[in-house]
Amino acid sequence: MTTSSIAGRTTAVAARATDLSKIYGQGETQVVALDRVSVDFRQAEFTAIMGPSGSGKSTLMHCVAGLDTFSSGSVRIGETELGSLKDKQLTRLRRDKIGFIFQAFNLLPTLTALENITLPMDIASRKPDKQWLDTVIAMVGLADRLGHRPSQLSGGQQQRVAVARALASRPDIIFGDEPTGNLDSRSGAEVLGFLRNSVRELGQTVVMVTHDPVAAAYADRVVFLADGRIVDEVYGPTADSVLDRMRNLPGGSPQRPGFDAKARTS
Repeated sequence: MTTSSIAGRTTAVAARATDLSKIYGQGETQVVALDRVSVDFRQAEFTAIMGPSGSGKSTLMHCVAGLDTFSSGSVRIGETELGSLKDKQLTRLRRDKIGFIFQAFNLLPTLTALENITLPMDIASRKPDKQWLDTVIAMVGLADRLGHRPSQLSGGQQQRVAVARALASRPDIIFGDEPTGNLDSRSGAEVLGFLRNSVRELGQTVVMVTHDPVAAAYADRVVFLADGRIVDEVYGPTADSVLDRMRNLPGGSPQRPGFDAKARTS
């Protein structure tokens, strides 16, 4: 088992990027989106990735999650090296080991909330662990909405379904790409609280890309990117400490917090 010792803690690593580079184009049109990035994401930890527009934060997440290829370097989920996998193997790893939450809820309109939650397991011909599924549904407060279709749910409720879907198969790691980007402040705070609780109470590992300092303050640590490189990180972040770090980054002009800081569940 790969381990890492940080701040006096030794914790297994859920995902690791080593000297990761991603280059688009060639010659004069070449763009270096990631420049030899090395970072660990530890189990049962909530990590936020932040940086100015074009810093490489979404590219980093997509490469580590197996959603995009990389030009050089190494990515591991647990002990599995992504670069060595064929397409079918990579698809299976994403299905079995990784959960995803996107800004767009990505729910199937013809399915009920419960059917959307269990869909990845249904596709894999796996039966859900009922006790775990009940725990997840209770945590996100969907017990009385399971028979509703997405059109009958609010945006916040739809994203709760997406969170439950990501958690339901007990993945090794969950990746969120601006998961509260389409939500109002109250619904966004609720979804972030669910992710925070999944780490604290269920031992889940969460990695989230966000532009919002208050959203990042729900995390255990924040990793900052600029120009395709990791330039800073902070543990135990607050909205103010994240704002201060962002202001000092190249091209850093953070948006004001989009959520009520008082809504944060620490």
